[in-house]
Amino acid sequence: MMSQGVILPGATLGVMGGGQLGRMFVHAAQSMGYATAVLDADPTSPAGLVSHTHIQTAYLDADGLARMSAVAAAVTTEFENVPAEALDTLAATRPVAPSGAAVSVCQDRAREKAHFTGCGVPCAPHAVIDSPEQLAAVPDSLLPGILKTARMGYDGKGQVRVKTRDELNAAWADLKQVTCVLEKMLPLAFEVSVIVARGRDGTVVNFPVQRNLHRDGILAVTTAPAPGVAPELAAQAVANARQIAASLNYVGVLCIEFFVLADGTLVANEMAPRPHNSGHHTIDACDVSQFEMQVRCMTGLPLVEPVLHSPCLMLNLLGDLWFPAGSTTQVEPDWAGVLTLSGTHLHLYGKTDARKGRKMGHLTVTGATPEAARDVALKAAALLGIEAF
Repeated sequence: MMSQGVILPGATLGVMGGGQLGRMFVHAAQSMGYATAVLDADPTSPAGLVSHTHIQTAYLDADGLARMSAVAAAVTTEFENVPAEALDTLAATRPVAPSGAAVSVCQDRAREKAHFTGCGVPCAPHAVIDSPEQLAAVPDSLLPGILKTARMGYDGKGQVRVKTRDELNAAWADLKQVTCVLEKMLPLAFEVSVIVARGRDGTVVNFPVQRNLHRDGILAVTTAPAPGVAPELAAQAVANARQIAASLNYVGVLCIEFFVLADGTLVANEMAPRPHNSGHHTIDACDVSQFEMQVRCMTGLPLVEPVLHSPCLMLNLLGDLWFPAGSTTQVEPDWAGVLTLSGTHLHLYGKTDARKGRKMGHLTVTGATPEAARDVALKAAALLGIEAF
C-alpha cells in the first residue's frame, strides 16, 4: 500500500488514544479507504468502538505497542498526554506523526514557553517554579497570576489563580509542589486559535483563524471566521503558528491558542499536538476537515489549503446538559428540537455516562452569513440550556 513513500488507502492507520478526537480521526481515515487500529485500555473507548482493531492495553505496554507496530503502516496520537516514550518506541519501526520529540515539548508548559520564546513568538511573562528557592524568587510583577502545573494539565485542570504571595505559596503546596509555571494575568480581550497542518516535506497549510470562548477553563463556543480580528492580526497569528510548527520540525495537525490583549497585542498561550476541539467545525464548514488533514500528513498525501465554505459556530456539548436545572437524573437533551433548526450538525461521541464537564459531543451551526449562523446557534443554545454568548 505504498507508492513513492505515500501510504495509500487500503493500509491500516494507527492512533494512540481512544477518545472523541481518535473517533473522528478514525471516521475520516475510514471514509478515505483506510483501515484503523486504536490503542486504548478502555474497552468502551469512543474510538475503539468504531475501529477495525482495538488494542486494549496501556500506552506503554510492550505487547500492545508491538501489536500496533505490526498492524499499522503509520501511527498518530489523539491526546497530548500519551507518553512520548510510546511514540518513540513505535517510531523505531513505523512512521509516527507527530514525533515523540515534538509531543514532549507540548507536554511540558515550561518547555513550551521556552520554545515559544526561542522561535520569537511572544508569550505571557512567566516563571518556572520547581523548588522553594524558585518560589521565593518569583518577582512581584508576575502577581496576580495563574499557577499551572507544568505537566498533565488540560481543560482548566491543574490551574489556580493567585493574587498574593500567600496565595501563591498555598497554591503550590496544594499542587503537591510539582514543577509549575506562574503566568502573569494579562488584560485579555479574547482568545483565538490557529490550526496548521505540516507534511513530511515541510509543506504547511492552515485553517482560517477562529475565535474561542471558554467557560470554567473548557472551550464553550468557537466562531469561524473569527469576528473582531483585523486581517493584520490574523496574518500575524498564522505566521506565528507556522513558525512554531517549522521550528518543531512538526508533522501532523497542530493547534496554537493565542490571547489577544486589550491593546491588540498577540501572545501565544499554549499548543496542542493533535486536532483540536476548536477545529471540530471543520468537519461541516470546510472542504477538508482537520481530521482528514491528519490522515494526509501521516500518509504523505498532498496537503491543500483548506477553504471555509460556510460561516459557522461550534457549541461544545458537556455532560451538564443531561442534567437540566440541577437534576440528578440523566435526561437526553432535545435533539429533535435542535435539528429542526436549519444548518445544525450534531456530533455525539458515543459516551453513555454523562458527567459535569465531560465532553459528550458538539453541535456545529453553518449559515449563509456569520449573522445567520449566530442567530441559529443562539436558538439551539436556548433549547439545550446553554448560556447565551
